[in-house]
Amino acid sequence: MCGCPALDPALASRHLPAHWILADSVMRGFSGLLRKIISASFAVVLALGAAAPAWAANPFEMNFWLSGPRYDGQMGQCERALGAISAQFAEKESKFWNSSLEITGFADVHEVALRPWASNSIPRRFCTAHAMLTDGRARQVHYSIIEDGGFAGFTDGVEWCVVGLDRDWAYNPACKAARP
Repeated sequence: MCGCPALDPALASRHLPAHWILADSVMRGFSGLLRKIISASFAVVLALGAAAPAWAANPFEMNFWLSGPRYDGQMGQCERALGAISAQFAEKESKFWNSSLEITGFADVHEVALRPWASNSIPRRFCTAHAMLTDGRARQVHYSIIEDGGFAGFTDGVEWCVVGLDRDWAYNPACKAARP
């Protein structure tokens, strides 16, 4: 329309000088050949790798602190956990349920089971007791002492449930999940 030459003449379609066009086509052919060689060698490496036998772990991996837990089954007696249960119960009731309930004392403390499951499981001592609360009612408490179950596995841990006061239903029904 304006009588100007076309912007993309057939010989210089990429706006390169004419002597560069020849060099560009040679390089494209070379890069295509190089690409084929690299992909063929990669396929050979994959095929050889798939044919090699698979090993579970090398000797370094097998001996690098992969020994597993070593429980000795020595946990505290049932009476030893009562202080922790009283403190945790008072904290839970005041912080989460806005209640002033506290445990004032325990009676009839006895062991229910010791390591009731498979020998490879974490050792637990299951106990039960009657707790007197500040509301004047006696309630049953089911709890377990867990070897290395405390903070970062340094001490024994305690899981407990007061029957009738499992407000978040963590051990429902009637604290059944807290027993063996």
